[in-house]
Amino acid sequence: MTILVVDDEQVQREMLQGFLHKRGYKVLTASNGEEALELCARYPISLVLMDLCMPGLNGDEVLERLRESNPLLRVILITAFGSVETAVKVMKLGASDFLEKPVDLTELAQLIERCEQQQFVEQDLSEMEQDLEDEELPLPVAASSEAMQHLLSLVRRVARSPWTVLIHGETGTGKERIARLLHQLSERSHGPFVEVNCAALPDNLFESELFGHEKGSFTGATSRRSGRFEAAQGGTLFLDEIGELPLALQAKLLRALQEKKICPVGAELEREVDARVLVATNCDLPKMVQEGTFREDLYYRLNVFEMQIPPLRQRREDIPMLVENFLEQYALRPIQIEPAALDALIKYDYPGNVRELEHLIQRLATLVRSPVIRRVDLPAHLLQQPQPENNSGLLTERVEAVERQMLLETLRQYHGVQTRAAEALGISERVLRYKMTKYKLNKEDLK
Repeated sequence: MTILVVDDEQVQREMLQGFLHKRGYKVLTASNGEEALELCARYPISLVLMDLCMPGLNGDEVLERLRESNPLLRVILITAFGSVETAVKVMKLGASDFLEKPVDLTELAQLIERCEQQQFVEQDLSEMEQDLEDEELPLPVAASSEAMQHLLSLVRRVARSPWTVLIHGETGTGKERIARLLHQLSERSHGPFVEVNCAALPDNLFESELFGHEKGSFTGATSRRSGRFEAAQGGTLFLDEIGELPLALQAKLLRALQEKKICPVGAELEREVDARVLVATNCDLPKMVQEGTFREDLYYRLNVFEMQIPPLRQRREDIPMLVENFLEQYALRPIQIEPAALDALIKYDYPGNVRELEHLIQRLATLVRSPVIRRVDLPAHLLQQPQPENNSGLLTERVEAVERQMLLETLRQYHGVQTRAAEALGISERVLRYKMTKYKLNKEDLK
């Protein structure tokens, strides 16, 4: 690993250079921003350790130009004026982290080790990307739509990293399922998956629930109790509805993420924790930051990777597969759904998203007496919904024409064998049969 040290003070450069040499790194030095940019253009530098305040080009200006030329380059800024505002500023520009002067060499070594791990993960993931795309998911997820296929591709690549992930989506879109998928695809899958719904905990119990408490630390604390952070040791801590976290606790969560240490209520000493943190919300966190109800530095610390789950109305292609999955899960006997009923389900807007569809299929699978769910079996409010705009118009006609031709060519390739055609298309046989009915494909068409 090659590290570039940029500082206008010679003593500081030499001190850092000597320390890094002893740890086995190849080190280059620059006394100003212009020299740093030139060296980065000439040599394969993995990490830049740079003073924020320098004559000529300032550290933040150099950082911005370095990130433009190489978005993957890691940069740690050093400042004599450490503050929340400084941290937010440099992280907005893309710095990996910042250090205060005088530099704590132990903390510097930890930051460099973290950067090395992240770069190793990125290189490793780029080599494994094709294998990851072919790997079977440990949890079934309907992903016929382009939006969900892109999301799952991102999940596969990010799961094995140590980074915090912010999962954003409307209520009922499946944020908890994506969090579990990230856990099960990670190196921590052998450890616990601990879920905390921040909206369901009373304010006076938040700190105790997250960090634990000592015996006698408050009225009713009759024994020592571990918090959710400790319970997730070696695994994953999932904080759902993170926007509901009280402002007073946000600073403690930020410290736990930065230092990987917690202090239980009533304890005198901190305890180290090793849990990957995933968070989810349906709130507009940037707006909450502007309103002062969510800490800006915590937002940027949580938002290392953001995953946006589209609402069900924006991925209607996934509905047939979801219906099939829910019927297999809840039906006590084999039940099919007629094309007209499935078509009505596809056209509905689902304000409750996937959760609403799941509960609907659960009720139908329980109450329908015949082995086929028909359109008349559906709730009246669902049948009264107008046809969505994206199911009509010239663009939709063109997309359907392309899909029909793709189905036709694949079925012909496999001589009408639906099992093999469905496997090649990445859909189930039930979805294939539905689409064949929809596009009126018959044996004559397959010749």
